[in-house]
Amino acid sequence: MTAPTDRSGTALLVIDVQTGVVERAHERAAVLATIAGLVERARAEQVPVVWVQQTDDNLAHGSDPWQVVPELPREASDPAIEKAYGDSFEATELESVLAGLGVGRVIVTGAQTDACVRSTLHGAFVRGYDTTLVSDAHTTEDLTSYGAPPPAQVIAHTNLYWAYQTAPGRTASVTTAEELDFQA
Repeated sequence: MTAPTDRSGTALLVIDVQTGVVERAHERAAVLATIAGLVERARAEQVPVVWVQQTDDNLAHGSDPWQVVPELPREASDPAIEKAYGDSFEATELESVLAGLGVGRVIVTGAQTDACVRSTLHGAFVRGYDTTLVSDAHTTEDLTSYGAPPPAQVIAHTNLYWAYQTAPGRTASVTTAEELDFQA
């Protein structure tokens, strides 16, 4: 494990909340409102907001489906990471951006719960980051036709198992947006 050292800072990660990713997301409006509130709180508390966007054949860079949803208050000065894999750390500059910001704890929000959110949680954790999943600030679409559980169960299961992750020298936690302490 490569653990971040001398990094006491926190960053809010907003993963793949793109028009083409969340157009059919479970409880879309509520989740987007929750993420927007977290972004506002993070900025008020001087916590960096890092935006992650998937780029692939269905989400071509610059296309309408690739854009962050208009409901979210993204600023041009916010760090932005473009990725091609589920794990936001894989083959991206996310780790160096976080190092430059002095971040050792990431707060995770976004989409899809059962893909990029989970991959990024695990990617952060194995790289030594403390990780907090915001239980009411991630979502997924209904993939039951492919054999997946309904979205509410996918979200609940992810919240459940992430609360029990353990490893030496780092923490994993789950909290609601209302109970989130950016300074903890």
